[in-house]
Amino acid sequence: MSDTTTAQATPVDPNGIQIQINAQYTKDFSFENPNAPASLQPKEQQPNIAVNVDVSASRVAESDLYEVVLKINADAKRDTEQLFLAELTYAGLFTIKNVPQDQVTPLLLIECPRLLFPFARNIMAESTRDGGFPPLLIQPVDFAAMFRQSTANQAAATSGPAAIVPPEE
Repeated sequence: MSDTTTAQATPVDPNGIQIQINAQYTKDFSFENPNAPASLQPKEQQPNIAVNVDVSASRVAESDLYEVVLKINADAKRDTEQLFLAELTYAGLFTIKNVPQDQVTPLLLIECPRLLFPFARNIMAESTRDGGFPPLLIQPVDFAAMFRQSTANQAAATSGPAAIVPPEE
């Protein structure tokens, strides 16, 4: 016989920090192929595809529960012809415990979207493929660099650090 162990549902580190993914979900999704079937005809010129990624987080009520929202927009054009437009808002509910207050924002805007990204990337790839195009394989995103840039922009604009949006009442 072998020893068996069971995995804990909530990851715990030696410092007592706990991160739990309670749910992942599509909040909003749109795929437009406005010029089909003409846009699906083979052409020599490669399309220009612009991909934008944005992250936000907010506390859900007065608790350790946070919603992290990952927004991905992909706009493909060939010259002035619109090939497709895909917009995805993908979110997750995370329980964060035993995290020092100054580390909550980086955790929510770097680590949580890093956990959500592969699922959102897959939705975008499948939707473009289902729309008649090759799958759009979005390159990995450096959420730490995005956070640093956002913090620098906010500091320049408001002379203060980035903050989590308080819950709506």
